[in-house]
Amino acid sequence: MDKRLDTDNLEVRLQALESQIYGDRRNKTGKPVKCAESLARIQAGLTNTANKRERVKILHKKIEDLMKYLDPQFTDHITVPDAVKLEFILAEEDFLLSQAALLEQVSNLQPMLDSTYIRDVPEHATKLQRLSQIHIKEQDQTDAQSLEVKKLFEEYNKMMFLLSKQFTQWDETLRKLEEAKGIRPVE
Repeated sequence: MDKRLDTDNLEVRLQALESQIYGDRRNKTGKPVKCAESLARIQAGLTNTANKRERVKILHKKIEDLMKYLDPQFTDHITVPDAVKLEFILAEEDFLLSQAALLEQVSNLQPMLDSTYIRDVPEHATKLQRLSQIHIKEQDQTDAQSLEVKKLFEEYNKMMFLLSKQFTQWDETLRKLEEAKGIRPVE
């Protein structure tokens, strides 16, 4: 059913394209011109021409050679002699050896990557995500608790300051009363 709809949709699109290209032109029989038919005729004509001409046949056989010549690396192959290529390789010898050592190290560590611990990572990821959410929630609670403790310390400090001030005032008043009565304060 879907293939039929796709085919119908493709045909409608092709007809719209043909009408945009050819307009109201008609072929010799009076039917609207079809792109696919024109392309098929052109392909058949080219194939007939190619089969009749020896040069075209030879050209088809040499397409692989032509593609090789069109490759951008082909000019490097021609222009760079083997001795220069060898010098390039020798100049990068240290880098290549270090890369080979790293690859060998990765190869030696491959069994670690195949371990059950690594294979169980997706299972642990869900647990870790759940723990992360709990951690974030507890962190928010800790921040709120810290603010509450900070408020309590501020109130405590305020209270101690006021008490200290009150005791200082009482001490001053008591000293004045003792001086008025002639009593010496105990030191």
